[in-house]
Amino acid sequence: MIWFLEGQSSQRDIILGAREALPADVKIYASHRDDRPEITAGADVSFKEPRGAEERIAWVISTAKAHDIKVVLVGRQGGIFEQARHRFEEAGLVLVTGGMSMRTFDLVDDKSKFTAEAERAGLACVPAITASNAEEMFAAYETLSASGEVCVKPAVGIYGQGFWRFKADADPFRSFADPDARVANFTTYMHAYSAGANPPPMLVMPYMAGNECSVDMVCEAGKVVAFVGRRKTGVHQIFQREGAAVELAIKAAEHFQCDGIVNVQTKDDAEGNPHLLEINPRYSGGVGYTRETGVNLAGFFATRRLGLPEPTTIWRPNVRVKGITVAVVASY
Repeated sequence: MIWFLEGQSSQRDIILGAREALPADVKIYASHRDDRPEITAGADVSFKEPRGAEERIAWVISTAKAHDIKVVLVGRQGGIFEQARHRFEEAGLVLVTGGMSMRTFDLVDDKSKFTAEAERAGLACVPAITASNAEEMFAAYETLSASGEVCVKPAVGIYGQGFWRFKADADPFRSFADPDARVANFTTYMHAYSAGANPPPMLVMPYMAGNECSVDMVCEAGKVVAFVGRRKTGVHQIFQREGAAVELAIKAAEHFQCDGIVNVQTKDDAEGNPHLLEINPRYSGGVGYTRETGVNLAGFFATRRLGLPEPTTIWRPNVRVKGITVAVVASY
């Protein structure tokens, strides 16, 4: 038996991929802290999780034991569960958090630590200067803007929240009129950043004009066993299994000792050379797209963790996908 705890909305795709690969007599359990039947409906059994961290951990352990569940995959807040790993092991449960220890989370959650460790390990990454106040922000901008465009993102965060690209000729009002463009005037940004008493630490970086590659992968104790790279091209996504970006992502996941279904993002410079952006020790929002290539990552994860035959892989080249919104019945 296997249990998928609350994750991104792509938790639904993970459940469906696992169901496709697992024998019918293997039950799949799923849970969420909100009422999200459109996500968990594909599981054989679904639960609603408690809110509090301690209550949630205790409840997961007791519920897993009661239902004879063997493997528990954490979709969110892997670091919180990682701290309680010994409790799961004492209960005879296989806990998969995204990392092998707290070292993984300590290094990848804080982007400044991640950048420093990647550089130390010789992994090409987007260079960054950490700014913790307005003076440091301005100094970092002055240093980097001498060589080209500059961008900024929070030292800790997900989903690309807080990312802004600075353009000298940007209309000061543009960031309010068109926030999805993620383009801002630096002077306007600095006014807002300086206004707070305790501004958050930010990473100030050179902006790389190349394409992003998002590599979804299945890792086991720091070893990548299955993977698919995704690139956005306009409204579509295309896929790859080879290339410098994929190779860099795999090296990074193995160096940072990832474990589970994780995501590594890279960004190409103007010459097409990839640089690490970040590691997400959890499955991505777009992981479900990869199944269209013939590689069932969720199926690989579930079968291997349960000691069952892996799903057959037949790579489909030249696939393009586009996400669409559909209506589903959530209740009757």
